[in-house]
Amino acid sequence: MSADLPKYHEFMLPTLRALDKLGGSGSVDEIEDAIIAETGLTDAQLQLTYPTSGAAIASDRMSWARSYLKHGGFIESAGRGIWLLTDLGREALGWPATQIRERCNAELKAKQALKATTQAEAEPGVDGDAQEAEGAKDWNDILLAQLKAMEPAAFERLAQRILRESGFVKVEVTGKSGDGGIDGTGVLRMNLISFQVLFQCKRYAGSVGASVVRDFRGAMQGRADKGLIITTGTFTPDARKEATRDGAPAIDLIDGDALCELLKSLRLGVAVKEVRSEEITIDPAFFEKI
Repeated sequence: MSADLPKYHEFMLPTLRALDKLGGSGSVDEIEDAIIAETGLTDAQLQLTYPTSGAAIASDRMSWARSYLKHGGFIESAGRGIWLLTDLGREALGWPATQIRERCNAELKAKQALKATTQAEAEPGVDGDAQEAEGAKDWNDILLAQLKAMEPAAFERLAQRILRESGFVKVEVTGKSGDGGIDGTGVLRMNLISFQVLFQCKRYAGSVGASVVRDFRGAMQGRADKGLIITTGTFTPDARKEATRDGAPAIDLIDGDALCELLKSLRLGVAVKEVRSEEITIDPAFFEKI
């Protein structure tokens, strides 16, 4: 039951501790693995999903925790799915969990009062945390909702475009069923060396498990040098371990957060506008001399 899982705010302090242990920065996967180790979440808890969307509840609550901590000034995004611990975040390692939550809530309400922000659509009626945290998420949540709404064929074409923009050539979408989950092929050229790459697209909200990675590797056997799985969801810890298992061909994994950052860096469907601000101070000494 989801009630057995920590609430999103109960993941806040563990998130700060995880980043501190990781040296002040870490990827989403590294942060979540560290939180899982600290809180002792079981495989059964990690596999709990929302009944409507199929999204992993634990991962979703950890995501909400990061969103709130960002609003509170405790962490900041460095792009490409990397999060940084701020000076305030280090200071808050000695705070009570309630004080961290109160600051996050206060900062979010203050920002909402100053400017109406675009709010990510929360899944209605499935989780009290999502109801309370509505409006806390950022552009990548809106983008993920857009990606999840795409038709499977369109998502495969988007993956094809991403690979081409990233330097792949001869990128083709196979569109075949019963091919071990292989959705397309491409060639990555690096100076004088070329690698044949097979890719798979998973357009859904849930978590990709280790069995998917194993099946994909089996389909790759003798056909490619590298494999790539792209999903709008997340990968379970076991899936990440399987992808880099000793003695087996490595498979690169791109989850929803990394996919958003990739689209942003490539400017595919994401427009980035730089906003400059002024910091103004008054010099009383100037007026005293008049």
